[in-house]
Amino acid sequence: MAEHRSMQRAALLDAARTLLSEGGTEALTFPALAERTGLARSSVYEYFRSRAAVVEELCAVDFPVWAAEVSVAMAAADGPEAKVEAYVRKQLELVGDRRHRAVVAISASELDAGAREKIRAAHGQLVAMVVESLTELGNGRPRLAAMLLQGVVDAAVRRIEMGAEEPSDVAREAVRMALRGVRG
Repeated sequence: MAEHRSMQRAALLDAARTLLSEGGTEALTFPALAERTGLARSSVYEYFRSRAAVVEELCAVDFPVWAAEVSVAMAAADGPEAKVEAYVRKQLELVGDRRHRAVVAISASELDAGAREKIRAAHGQLVAMVVESLTELGNGRPRLAAMLLQGVVDAAVRRIEMGAEEPSDVAREAVRMALRGVRG
């Protein structure tokens, strides 16, 4: 029984990712989740009490995977400048990933305070990854610089999602801005 519930919960989360990546937060409804999974709408409520609860669970499941990919890319880089570049590039590479599109859609939505706090905490963990590299580059305010660097990444993500420029051009410019802007 526990395995069945776990599989149903995973199916609901997968459906939520798809709905968010295809149609944004407006598409994430319990009737749509029920339709995508073949469950009765009332059954969806057995797993999640609200849309915000679905969002919180997605963040709890997907964000650590995304952050781990960024961490692995940074660990493979040699030196602080290369680590900053890996931090930027890996996040931008993940833009096309359904998990990422779901997290971006979630970030843009109207959520309750608890869900917003979980998203902020997850982003804080991501930003913390690059602080040491910024310190090694001589930045006197590495935490602030890391927050601003994440702002560059977030802006680059939006540009890529708009489709106005080639993703490789956006990534190249974001890296150039990050490396010129983070030196002490």
